[in-house]
Amino acid sequence: MGTHPKHDAKTIRQAIKSIASAIARRHPGNPRLLLLGIANGGIVLADRLAAHLQDLGLRAGTGTIDISFHRDDIGRHPIPKEFAPTLIRHDVNGATVILVDDVLYSGRTVKAALDELFDHGRPEKVELAVLVERGGRRLPIAADYGGIQLDVTASEKVVVHLDARDAAKDSIIVTTYATSDRKP
Repeated sequence: MGTHPKHDAKTIRQAIKSIASAIARRHPGNPRLLLLGIANGGIVLADRLAAHLQDLGLRAGTGTIDISFHRDDIGRHPIPKEFAPTLIRHDVNGATVILVDDVLYSGRTVKAALDELFDHGRPEKVELAVLVERGGRRLPIAADYGGIQLDVTASEKVVVHLDARDAAKDSIIVTTYATSDRKP
């Protein structure tokens, strides 16, 4: 197992700006663009992307997707005490929706988010933006927008911290999974 450098706030800020620029290039002037942060890891990232998009002249609606009731491992990982419920203030029917999450690993979280999203309507198009792509997919899911690619082993966990109040406190570290935490 190799060692991985901690990714600092500056690297994270650059990655988020890069993702926002790619979204703006692909969707110039799209009036029906929605960024939905997958709870809990994608919420702050979706807000940051929306702010960068606004700086680039593109307004995007934001919201939250809660996957708690669509998880395929709910028996082993019950709904956490602190969770953000699905909150979509805009009509998803006919919209371009970008699901936003901090880390893309097996693909199961994204699958659950898609299930929840389609419970709320039928978007014209759905894309995926992630801060970290780590490999290890178990479902055929790929990000449309990715910021940082990490080559980590199955015994390692990527921990992203995006501070909602102070971006200077952001970090990404790689740790070793505890045996009981490992995803199947």
